[in-house]
Amino acid sequence: MAKNQSTTGLWSPIHALTVLAEAGSFTAAAQRLNLSKAAMSQRVAELEAAAGVPLVQRTTRSMQLTDAGRQLVSATYQAFATIDQAFAEVRDLAEAPSGRLRVTAPVALARQCIVPVLPGFLRAFPTLQVELDLSDRVRPLAQEGFDLAIRHTSTPPDTHVAWPLRETRSVLLASPEYLARRSPPRTPNDLREHDCLYYPRPGDTAAWSFERKAGERLSVPLRGPFAANNSEALREAALAGLGIALLPDFSAEPALAEGRLVELLPTWRAVGAFGTHLWAIRPYAAQVPRGVRALVGWLAQALGGAPPA
Repeated sequence: MAKNQSTTGLWSPIHALTVLAEAGSFTAAAQRLNLSKAAMSQRVAELEAAAGVPLVQRTTRSMQLTDAGRQLVSATYQAFATIDQAFAEVRDLAEAPSGRLRVTAPVALARQCIVPVLPGFLRAFPTLQVELDLSDRVRPLAQEGFDLAIRHTSTPPDTHVAWPLRETRSVLLASPEYLARRSPPRTPNDLREHDCLYYPRPGDTAAWSFERKAGERLSVPLRGPFAANNSEALREAALAGLGIALLPDFSAEPALAEGRLVELLPTWRAVGAFGTHLWAIRPYAAQVPRGVRALVGWLAQALGGAPPA
């Protein structure tokens, strides 16, 4: 290409290269751009032909940018980010938010808290669509193109915008059938003699910790017939009378209200097992799209928290 030839026709392939650099793979970049993998590869090949130098090194298992590719992405990335931001601000001038919202949340949390309230949201905002990713893996939001993540934690990442949706607490409970066979625990130390159903944590020993207002704190080692990294599975095991479980309150509330589970040791507070809040988080940006704000506000109200500012 002649040096004085316009690069206007290459803006789309250059943008594709910046997305590829952020996404880390042709497959992920193609998904973010709503392209086929072949079309994504064609855009990069077109850009390389125009530049006259390789921009991407490909192997059967991975890809990485060449020095020339990194230089081009570094020089153009912020320009495309500015364009995206400007377009988002203009789109927000519309009377109603529209478009697709990509949201990720842990499996049990999404099934119990998010999915039940989405129909009302989608009826209230018919020009919005929600694509919900249920995964217990913590997804890199910007890299994978998510607009929002719902997390159950005590400390959201300080590199992101975080809105509190509701407070949560951990509840110790068992079924009436189990308690008819075994004497209910009177102190946390009594749990040593019980069948405990627990959430295993990589690298941690099986134990529950408790605090009381007087400042007393106890940590109790656990034994029991069942462990699972899913609160729904633990709840079902407790309902079946297998033992005593420690669950997030949002997982336990329906069964507690119906009397199918009974809360134990209410004067003690379980600490460290689960987060203290549900949060909506997203990568920092000066302008938050109206659709994201609408969904966060809806979730905060539906889950019992105050609408976020």
